[in-house]
Amino acid sequence: MNHIRSICVFCGSSKGTRKEYLEEARQLGRILLRENIELVYGGSNIGLMTHLADTVLEGGGKVIGLMPKRLIDKEVAHKGLTEFHVTDSMQERKARMAELADAFIALPGGLGTLDELSEILSWNQLGIIHKPIGILNVQGFYDHLIKMLDHAVEEKFIRQEHRDNLIAESDAESLIEKLKTFEPAVLDSKWIDELKH
Repeated sequence: MNHIRSICVFCGSSKGTRKEYLEEARQLGRILLRENIELVYGGSNIGLMTHLADTVLEGGGKVIGLMPKRLIDKEVAHKGLTEFHVTDSMQERKARMAELADAFIALPGGLGTLDELSEILSWNQLGIIHKPIGILNVQGFYDHLIKMLDHAVEEKFIRQEHRDNLIAESDAESLIEKLKTFEPAVLDSKWIDELKH
């Protein structure tokens, strides 16, 4: 059983087109409150990001935001967070998120969300971290990504063990429970040696 005290959530700076995206972001916030889990996120006051953060804050929970200075200068920073960390770059932001969080969830989002999710999956693959990672597949938003990853396994670009490190659920309740009990695959470095032949 993973003792999860904090979860980093990657999600869109847009609300998207479906009301379910917003509803599930708020539901995730309520579950974090109930479970006494701190929220770590990108620190924005727009899109799904702010609705998730505000839900946790309104319930008295702790929210930690991280944002590069150049984005703060664009006036998209949330002003009411429990903690706010200014970073020098996007790379530093992601590294600090990985340090602060015990697990990760991707809600629907765009290129930034995909970038963050991909980097964390890569770090797990390389053994840099060993933390649970999930996607909240609201209204099938990530169906195509899941199919692409499965295709990459079939084509021998991703190992099945590394693919299995990504948990996908359509509701927040089930996803949190699976994050608590999940054990990421930890392989020795022999899998890298196999690629050389």
